[in-house]
Amino acid sequence: MKGYHIAVVGATGATGTELLRVLERRSFPVASLRPIASARSAGKLVRFRDESIPVQELTERSFDKIDIVFFGAGGDVSRKYVPIANQADAIAIDKSSAFRMEAHVPLVIPEINADDLRQHRGVIANPNCTTTVMLMALYPLHRVFTVRRVFATSFQAVSGSGARGVEELQRQIAALATASPSHGRQDRQVTPELYPHPIAFNLLPHVDSFLENGYTKEESKMEEESRKIMHLPEFRASVTCVRVPIYRAHSVAVSAEFEQPVSVEQAREVLAKAPGLELVDEPLSNRYPMPLTVSGKDNCQVGRVRRDCALANGLSFWVSGDQLLKGAALNAVQIAELL
Repeated sequence: MKGYHIAVVGATGATGTELLRVLERRSFPVASLRPIASARSAGKLVRFRDESIPVQELTERSFDKIDIVFFGAGGDVSRKYVPIANQADAIAIDKSSAFRMEAHVPLVIPEINADDLRQHRGVIANPNCTTTVMLMALYPLHRVFTVRRVFATSFQAVSGSGARGVEELQRQIAALATASPSHGRQDRQVTPELYPHPIAFNLLPHVDSFLENGYTKEESKMEEESRKIMHLPEFRASVTCVRVPIYRAHSVAVSAEFEQPVSVEQAREVLAKAPGLELVDEPLSNRYPMPLTVSGKDNCQVGRVRRDCALANGLSFWVSGDQLLKGAALNAVQIAELL
């Protein structure tokens, strides 16, 4: 296999750091690596294969002689620089939402719709991390029983907001650690910076900005992106996304309604065979997916599989996955491997 000249935009961020680890761990054939970030990060060193490589400032010449560019620096950066990368004959794999819903841009989870890569015109989109975690369990069931709609609640770690989210939770936990439980926050106030309210010892039913219909952008993404990935235009999803005070790994509680009758035994059999997914479903032994058990792991985990008593042909389950890996860096590298 030949080596590829790789650039990583956002190399010093949470996703970029994880992506470098995944490239190295999976022995991706990298002939050369160009870590790229904003001007304030230029000159910093990143480690890759026992080398220290200086970070370069992002410019319009950043993609000369590059084969594949991983973008992980947000939608504004992607909208400006993905076309420039394409003009330099580089293929862009983009983590942001900038191009996900463009008709000509494949939105790919390799275990689900790898064939869509054949239609790419130089840009391939990585799905929203919460969408990916949910679909890793939902899609195998859909293939057998045909999903119609879901009701879902996500429980999203602060690292989904990048390093700033982790720093905010750390700072607030330290500030509140000595507060009296009987008085709660009244003993000691913390000032939120990234989130609209304190996240330590709290839950925020608020991920991304609100839309006129009362849902957030994150909640809408999970419906719209699932339709595109599964090629299922009639799919419906009512989602509530919740930011929770944990550092890493997202979870989703899903109630799904299918066209075909589905038993718990059949569902478990399907899920146990699904690629990239582990069935962890022994509730009487207290075994079920948790953020702690999926953090740092490539596979998602699914459990708490049970008949949904409120839906016809309904099934409820709980799925957890590391949003920095399968939700972002790992999925992007898997896409590159298929190219």
